Amino acid sequence: QVQLVESGGGLVQPGGSLRLSCAASGRLHSIYVMGWYRQAPGKQRELVAHITSGGNTNYADSVKGRFIISRDSAKNTVYLQMNSLKAEDTAVYYCNYHGVFAYWGQGTQVTVSS
Repeated sequence: QVQLVESGGGLVQPGGSLRLSCAASGRLHSIYVMGWYRQAPGKQRELVAHITSGGNTNYADSVKGRFIISRDSAKNTVYLQMNSLKAEDTAVYYCNYHGVFAYWGQGTQVTVSS
Protein backbone atom coordinates (compact mmCIF):
# COMPACT_ATOMS: atom_id res chain seq x y z
CA GLN A 1 0.00 0.00 0.00
CA VAL A 2 1.04 3.57 -0.72
CA GLN A 3 -0.31 6.60 1.11
CA LEU A 4 -0.38 10.04 -0.47
CA VAL A 5 -0.81 13.23 1.53
CA GLU A 6 -1.54 16.40 -0.43
CA SER A 7 -1.35 19.99 0.67
CA GLY A 8 -1.23 23.49 -0.74
CA GLY A 9 -4.59 24.13 -2.36
CA GLY A 10 -6.67 27.20 -1.76
CA LEU A 11 -8.16 30.36 -3.22
CA VAL A 12 -6.02 32.61 -5.39
CA GLN A 13 -6.68 35.52 -7.71
CA PRO A 14 -6.13 35.21 -11.46
CA GLY A 15 -2.46 35.65 -12.25
CA GLY A 16 -1.42 34.38 -8.85
CA SER A 17 0.58 31.35 -7.82
CA LEU A 18 0.15 28.28 -5.65
CA ARG A 19 2.36 25.32 -4.85
CA LEU A 20 0.93 21.87 -4.26
CA SER A 21 2.82 19.16 -2.40
CA CYS A 22 2.28 15.42 -2.34
CA ALA A 23 4.18 13.21 0.08
CA ALA A 24 4.25 9.48 -0.59
CA SER A 25 4.84 6.79 2.01
CA GLY A 26 4.48 3.05 2.34
CA ARG A 27 5.61 0.39 -0.13
CA LEU A 28 7.29 2.61 -2.68
CA HIS A 29 9.08 1.30 -5.74
CA SER A 30 12.28 2.44 -7.34
CA ILE A 31 10.53 2.80 -10.71
CA TYR A 32 7.41 4.95 -10.68
CA VAL A 33 5.49 7.80 -12.21
CA MET A 34 4.12 10.44 -9.88
CA GLY A 35 2.06 13.41 -10.78
CA TRP A 36 -1.06 15.53 -10.64
CA TYR A 37 -4.46 15.23 -12.23
CA ARG A 38 -7.38 17.60 -11.91
CA GLN A 39 -11.12 17.41 -12.21
CA ALA A 40 -13.36 20.40 -12.70
CA PRO A 41 -17.12 20.22 -12.08
CA GLY A 42 -18.86 18.38 -14.89
CA LYS A 43 -15.59 17.40 -16.55
CA GLN A 44 -13.45 14.30 -16.68
CA ARG A 45 -10.29 13.95 -14.65
CA GLU A 46 -7.30 15.01 -16.73
CA LEU A 47 -3.54 14.81 -16.45
CA VAL A 48 -1.86 18.04 -15.43
CA ALA A 49 1.76 16.92 -15.15
CA HIS A 50 3.84 13.96 -14.13
CA ILE A 51 7.43 13.10 -13.39
CA THR A 52 9.08 9.71 -13.65
CA SER A 53 11.58 8.12 -11.32
CA GLY A 54 14.14 8.92 -14.01
CA GLY A 55 13.28 12.60 -13.86
CA ASN A 56 11.38 12.90 -17.12
CA THR A 57 8.43 15.27 -17.06
CA ASN A 58 5.26 15.62 -19.07
CA TYR A 59 2.72 18.45 -19.07
CA ALA A 60 -0.74 19.05 -20.40
CA ASP A 61 -0.66 21.60 -23.20
CA SER A 62 -2.94 23.89 -21.19
CA VAL A 63 -0.35 24.30 -18.40
CA LYS A 64 2.93 24.28 -20.34
CA GLY A 65 5.02 27.31 -19.51
CA ARG A 66 2.96 28.07 -16.39
CA PHE A 67 3.25 24.98 -14.17
CA ILE A 68 6.40 23.23 -13.04
CA ILE A 69 6.53 19.75 -11.53
CA SER A 70 9.50 18.79 -9.39
CA ARG A 71 10.41 16.26 -6.75
CA ASP A 72 12.48 15.75 -3.65
CA SER A 73 13.46 12.09 -3.83
CA ALA A 74 14.81 12.06 -0.29
CA LYS A 75 11.39 13.12 1.00
CA ASN A 76 9.38 11.08 -1.54
CA THR A 77 7.57 14.30 -2.30
CA VAL A 78 6.40 15.83 -5.56
CA TYR A 79 5.59 19.50 -5.98
CA LEU A 80 3.50 21.36 -8.51
CA GLN A 81 4.35 25.04 -8.80
CA MET A 82 1.43 26.75 -10.47
CA ASN A 83 2.01 30.25 -11.85
CA SER A 84 -0.10 32.65 -13.87
CA LEU A 85 -3.21 30.87 -12.70
CA LYS A 86 -6.40 31.26 -14.68
CA ALA A 87 -10.04 30.74 -13.79
CA GLU A 88 -10.04 27.61 -15.93
CA ASP A 89 -7.43 26.07 -13.63
CA THR A 90 -10.10 25.84 -10.95
CA ALA A 91 -10.53 22.17 -10.04
CA VAL A 92 -9.86 19.52 -7.47
CA TYR A 93 -6.25 18.44 -7.91
CA TYR A 94 -5.35 14.83 -7.20
CA CYS A 95 -1.93 13.39 -6.61
CA ASN A 96 -1.23 10.07 -8.32
CA TYR A 97 1.49 7.52 -7.67
CA HIS A 98 1.96 4.66 -10.10
CA GLY A 99 4.48 1.95 -9.30
CA VAL A 100 3.16 -1.59 -9.62
CA PHE A 101 -0.31 -0.28 -8.77
CA ALA A 102 -1.85 3.17 -8.99
CA TYR A 103 -2.79 5.17 -5.92
CA TRP A 104 -4.65 8.46 -5.53
CA GLY A 105 -4.57 11.19 -2.95
CA GLN A 106 -7.71 12.60 -1.40
CA GLY A 107 -7.68 15.71 -3.58
CA THR A 108 -7.14 19.36 -2.82
CA GLN A 109 -9.32 22.21 -4.08
CA VAL A 110 -7.75 24.97 -6.15
CA THR A 111 -10.00 27.94 -6.86
CA VAL A 112 -8.89 30.80 -9.08
CA SER A 113 -11.23 33.72 -8.71
CA SER A 114 -11.24 37.45 -8.15
